[in-house]
Amino acid sequence: MDVTTLNVFLLVGALVMVAAILAVRASVRFGLPFLVLYLLLGVGIGESGLGIQFDDPNVAQSLAYAALIVILAEGGLTTRWEDVRPALGVGVALATVGVGISTAVVAVVGHYLLGLDWILAILLGAVFAPTDAAAVFSTLRRVPLAKRLSSALEAESGLNDAPTIVLVVLVSTGRVAEDGIGMAALLIAYQLVVGAGIGYALGRLASIVLVRIALPASGLYPLMVMTVAVLSYATGAMANASGFAAVYIAALILGNSRLPHRAATRSFAEGLAWVAQIGLFVMLGMLSSPSRMPEAFVAAVIAGAVLTFVARPMAVWISTVLFRVPLADQLFLSFAGLRGAIPVVLATIPLAQGVEGADWLFAVVFIVAVVFTLLQAPALPWVANRLGVGPGVAAHDAELESAPLERIEADLIQVRIPDGSKLHGVSINELRLPSGVTAPLLVRDGKTEVPERQTKLRRGDELLLVAPRQLRSATERRLRAVGRRGRLAGWFGEDGR
Repeated sequence: MDVTTLNVFLLVGALVMVAAILAVRASVRFGLPFLVLYLLLGVGIGESGLGIQFDDPNVAQSLAYAALIVILAEGGLTTRWEDVRPALGVGVALATVGVGISTAVVAVVGHYLLGLDWILAILLGAVFAPTDAAAVFSTLRRVPLAKRLSSALEAESGLNDAPTIVLVVLVSTGRVAEDGIGMAALLIAYQLVVGAGIGYALGRLASIVLVRIALPASGLYPLMVMTVAVLSYATGAMANASGFAAVYIAALILGNSRLPHRAATRSFAEGLAWVAQIGLFVMLGMLSSPSRMPEAFVAAVIAGAVLTFVARPMAVWISTVLFRVPLADQLFLSFAGLRGAIPVVLATIPLAQGVEGADWLFAVVFIVAVVFTLLQAPALPWVANRLGVGPGVAAHDAELESAPLERIEADLIQVRIPDGSKLHGVSINELRLPSGVTAPLLVRDGKTEVPERQTKLRRGDELLLVAPRQLRSATERRLRAVGRRGRLAGWFGEDGR
């Protein structure tokens, strides 16, 4: 590559990045999923737009894997273990049993209704089975949703890439036909268990080392954490296990450890994840071929409808039946199974293997990812409200945000009191916060003051608390409890969980 070509490449890349960052603002303003805008941006600069050619599925698959490592690492680092732990069983069931059921339902419809051979039908079901980590992590965090649901969906999307990638690879290479379904199921189980074990071991080891050693610069800590995530993937892959499961578990361990400069580490990971998402979606948009879309449109609509309204609800119901999940939660989990770019990434595997009909499959998957994400993602707040799993909780709970104060081993908690909260009228001393928690500042009507013990809180107030790190969870639970049932929350059995 000569200097002129390099300069052109940098110019185009910088313009694409600027356009992608501005697209985030547009997506927030108009309620559109940014991943769809990125995919369409890639189509616009691809062969049917500016004419930039990109048609190498092997390169696309490798770059997509690299992007997924970063996205999953960021998801694990920013997920609180105390939130995801109660929903871990549901998430694991959805990531395993749910994937199998969804694959089977869509495959049967693809074979008998769309007339596909069994290889292509199973691939159609498998690539649609997993939810998309990027779509879930970005979209659900903007939806006022009960933690039990958002945590279950995040755990599912962080873990379900592993079994589906193994399944798609086995089907694309013909190993399922040779070894049988039983052997494929054993291999998937091995990959998940061993991959998770490797991630746990490396995450624990790295957290111990980073806490005990002092690196010469604060910027090295985020770099070390992301390097451990990459190391987890590579170690898992070399052990013929799931590198993606290893990445997510290792990042989850590190994100919930008392690492130095945790805020900087999370900010660094978030920035890398944005770059990875932008690059991934734009690249997949460039790889698509709009000329093949019309012939695949009808099949895409049928497959997407079956996936959304038949396969996903069945998978959710069967996966959660042992956990006694309420019907409203099941309905929301069914509708919130966002697919995003992960199916498009998986569709590059049969493309790279030269499977017959892989071009048509890629077109189908691309259409479903765009159309159904546009339909589902903007409707999530409305669906949550109608089912009573969203704003019904947020109306009573105080809005809590926390940031670490590294030097004193404490957390700064910002409390916003919404209109429906029963914190209104409660004085500071009636909060009965854990001993050692202080309230240094109150913001009311745009003015700041130092609250006293008898100061009564009002709707719209913002209260700042400083809590020792080991008391943060207890403090947040107490605030949620009072927000729901008032100063006598304990008498009503409300503990804020």
